[in-house]
Amino acid sequence: MSKLLVRSAYLHEVPFHDVDAMGIVWHGHYAKYFELARCELLDRIGFGYNAMAESDWLWPVVKMDIKFVRPAKFGQELEIVSTLKEWDLRLKIDYLIRDVKSGLRVTRGSTVQVAVSRETGAMNIPMPSKVQSIFQRYVDDLAV
Repeated sequence: MSKLLVRSAYLHEVPFHDVDAMGIVWHGHYAKYFELARCELLDRIGFGYNAMAESDWLWPVVKMDIKFVRPAKFGQELEIVSTLKEWDLRLKIDYLIRDVKSGLRVTRGSTVQVAVSRETGAMNIPMPSKVQSIFQRYVDDLAV
């Protein structure tokens, strides 16, 4: 696996329906924010959810970590930076959510997805070579 980092940034304005009675983003919505950024990143690489659905594999999130640093509020513009950290055994993506105006960190976290056989339900570790090659080709193209 190359040391070259694959990153994507997604801008998101906090909508009213994401905040609670205290005017801050309910903690469960951060998983959705990670998902929005992950979709952007995987689409850029060429292995977005449509490509995943067409493969012989299912791609469940098997682990998610979130560290809340400061609350996000209604109307706040957030930048969600996703960074692909691993793609050989699993897909590990790190996230950093920052306030666009101040640059201050709001939240950080990560998700892990694994390839699961659609037919048998068994995990495939390492990831299928066909999928690894999609990620490696993207990274190789960046290095040129």
